[in-house]
Amino acid sequence: MARRNSRHQGDTAPALTPASPCPCGLPAAYEQCCGRFHTGEAAAPTAELLMRSRYAAFVAQDTAYLLRTWHPTTRPVQLELDSGMRWTGLEILEAVDGSPFHSRGSVTFRARYRHHGNRGALHECSRFERVGGAWTYVDGTFID
Repeated sequence: MARRNSRHQGDTAPALTPASPCPCGLPAAYEQCCGRFHTGEAAAPTAELLMRSRYAAFVAQDTAYLLRTWHPTTRPVQLELDSGMRWTGLEILEAVDGSPFHSRGSVTFRARYRHHGNRGALHECSRFERVGGAWTYVDGTFID
């Protein structure tokens, strides 16, 4: 999912402040939700929370976090985000395994976006694995 999200239609990403609603869709402020993962203050304890924090990182254009949480065997050398992509919402459809007690898990989600003003959705089943105790994104399969 090399794209990002915004509730705005302009060419700049929305400014996330600690008090902003978290773009991942959970009812918490960014600082208390995904922001703590982005800063390294905490690590996502489940595959679903890693998925949500990666989505929020696309919104925030935080390529360093995206690369840091990518599995070393599938991680790209660099990541450039599409400046015309604005993510507008995340819906988790299913999470299989991926708890604090698992070493693997998958999350099926739908992420809505606007790309140069056109609406669309990315429907994907993402795979996650623990590396050194931390959840990482391995890869995903597009659905639809």
